[in-house]
Amino acid sequence: MSGHSKWATIKHKKGAADAKRGKVFTRLIKELTVAARNGGGDPDMNPRLRTVIADARAANMPAENIKRAIRRGTGEEEGVSYDEVTYEAFGPGGVAILVETLTDNRNRTVGEVRHILTRFGGNLGEANSVGWMFEKKGLVTVEKGKVEEDALMSAVLDAGADDMKDDGSAWEIISAADRHQAVVDAVKALGIEPSTSQIAMLPQNYIKLEGRPAQQMLKLMEALEDYDDTKNVWSNFDIEEKEIEASLA
Repeated sequence: MSGHSKWATIKHKKGAADAKRGKVFTRLIKELTVAARNGGGDPDMNPRLRTVIADARAANMPAENIKRAIRRGTGEEEGVSYDEVTYEAFGPGGVAILVETLTDNRNRTVGEVRHILTRFGGNLGEANSVGWMFEKKGLVTVEKGKVEEDALMSAVLDAGADDMKDDGSAWEIISAADRHQAVVDAVKALGIEPSTSQIAMLPQNYIKLEGRPAQQMLKLMEALEDYDDTKNVWSNFDIEEKEIEASLA
């Protein structure tokens, strides 16, 4: 199981940041604004905006909040302007970390990210220090009990997926970023709602952590994801199930 998927499992077990509706809404409003600013306010012509709108509806965000965020992005309504900034870093044991943020104050955000990293045994890296270790991919996960393996594999491969992996309790479907929406549509055509669906930065290789470095890394991931300006955190750590259970104790 990949480090990314394990972290998703940890968050689910801990009822972590994504369970806090206020934080989810704040992040989605920023994403809606940026997506509309960069690609226009028509979801039919803007795939990224279409995806974020679907995420917002899944989180039960009121329709008016969605429309207002889009109008701010297109300039039809006044509001805060956000920039997308990705920070590259190293964590405990030398693992690579990408922190994707949406910020209205770059100086504040870089200072806070640096502080969180230092607190849990990490440090901020230079541009391109770890980014080359990751690939932009479409990532979809589907709970195993919802569908037969053969039916799902046939549908997603026909839609252009590169691979489908056994991730314990779920199937992890990986595709090129430009085939992501087609894969999502193929899953939904089977009458299934994906557990997760996103454009992800997936590591090419993983570093195994044990003991204190593993526990530090789990705390670092939680702190980074709980930071208000964070959009996504990606890392190439690999941690055994026993370490995860220890972090939940």
